[in-house]
Amino acid sequence: MIRCIRTDRLQLKIILTNDDGIDAPGLENLADIVSSIADPTVVAPREAQSGVGHRVTCRFPIAVERLSESRYSVTGTPADCARLAIKQFAPDADWLIAGINAGANLGSDIYQSGTVAAAREAAILGIKAIAISQYIARDEKIDWDITRRHAEAVVNLLLAKAPAERCYWNVNLPHPLDRDVDPGLVFCELDKQPHNYTYRREGDQYHYEGTIHERPREPGKDVAVCFGGNVAVTQLAV
Repeated sequence: MIRCIRTDRLQLKIILTNDDGIDAPGLENLADIVSSIADPTVVAPREAQSGVGHRVTCRFPIAVERLSESRYSVTGTPADCARLAIKQFAPDADWLIAGINAGANLGSDIYQSGTVAAAREAAILGIKAIAISQYIARDEKIDWDITRRHAEAVVNLLLAKAPAERCYWNVNLPHPLDRDVDPGLVFCELDKQPHNYTYRREGDQYHYEGTIHERPREPGKDVAVCFGGNVAVTQLAV
C-alpha cells in the first residue's frame, strides 16, 4: 500500500505545470492534490502543447496572462513555463510537478513529452521535480476522481523522497485503476526500446502507423511495470 506523507504547507513551495494546457482536468486535479499540503504557483501553457518535447522560446517574446495571484497562462511551451516559473514567479520553489498528463510518458516517449520536459528543465535549474502521467488503456477513458486518489498517494510519497542531484521522478499510473485497491508501486528503470511503427504512403504524404498498446517492453522496466498494472516510478537524469 502507498503511504501518504503530509508536509508542512507553510514551508513547502510548489510550482505546477503541464503540457495539456491551463484548463486541462489533469492540472486541475493536481492542483486539488497539492492544495492540501501547499499553496501552489500554477504556470501552464495557454493551449495544449503535447508532444513538443523540450522546445524553448528564446528569439521571441513570451506573453503571460496573470489569471490570479498565483496562476499564470503562458503562450509558450512546458519548458518555457518551467523557466518562467523558476526565474520569475516562484524563484524560491522547492518542487515543480508537471501533470497529470492524459496519456503515458514511458520509455523513449520521454523525449517528445512536454510534461517530462518541464520536470527535466526544473532539474537542470536545480529544482526537485516530478512528472506524472496517466496511461490510458485501449478503448478506456480516464476517471479523474480515481486517478486523483492514486496520484495523491504517489505525490505525497515522492515529496518526502528527493531525487538525486540533477535528477527527477517520472511517474506513470496504470489503467484502468480500481477506486478501492491500491496498485503496487515499483521503482524501475527506463525501457529504451523503440516503438514498433511504420509509415503508410498516400501520394506524397506519409501517415504514421503504430500504437502505444503494442509497443515492445522489457521485463522490469517502466513500460512493462505500468502495462502490468503497477505504478512505474523512474528516476531520470539530466
